[in-house]
Amino acid sequence: MSGAARARHLLIVDDDDRIRELLKEYLARAGFRVTAAAGGAPARKLIGTLDFDLAVFDVMMPGEDGFSLTRWLREQRAPAGRTPVLMLTAMGEPGDRIEGLKLGADDYLAKPFEPEELLLRIEAILRRAQDRPAQGGPLSLGRCQFDPDRGELSQDGEPVKLTEAEVALLRELARTPHEAVERLELARDTVDPSGRAVDVQVTRLRRKIEADPKAPRYLQTVRGVGYRLAPD
Repeated sequence: MSGAARARHLLIVDDDDRIRELLKEYLARAGFRVTAAAGGAPARKLIGTLDFDLAVFDVMMPGEDGFSLTRWLREQRAPAGRTPVLMLTAMGEPGDRIEGLKLGADDYLAKPFEPEELLLRIEAILRRAQDRPAQGGPLSLGRCQFDPDRGELSQDGEPVKLTEAEVALLRELARTPHEAVERLELARDTVDPSGRAVDVQVTRLRRKIEADPKAPRYLQTVRGVGYRLAPD
């Protein structure tokens, strides 16, 4: 592992003392700096005072669960709000995994799991995050503005409600404005990797952004490829 990777700071949030300590020890041996919390309240305090490169949230925790914690994190201002999240879910609970992805989690791992698999998934998420260019300022879309850092869409200064999936899609397109993004690439981290879920999200977003959703100016279809965001 490179020197840069060894400096990465991870947050582990799990109410199980044994699992928390085992993961902390294992990941520290792998070269990461690791901070652990036993629940949502201490995790929020840590996120408010320290910078993390990735967070691992257990779904089933007393008090605040991993879903609520992920939702709260995604509502925070950058850079904290962009912290990658890996969720630990119960075996045989696909609903947990779907819910986590909708809320903005980057990946999930079902319990019980091998620590080596957790390490590989963490490294894969960090590689993707490193390759992702930094977001710029808000993008102008006619009467609308989209702020990728905050994940907020407004029209004439008034907030427009977005689902977590819509925010994720707009953020992905905003990474490379005016460039086509493959449909299956956009669908990679969705609940439907075939791309149908992306098509539905695009249709809904056009109703919120475009003056004429049937003749889109800003959220364009690139035939045979996917979609493109074309801000002013």
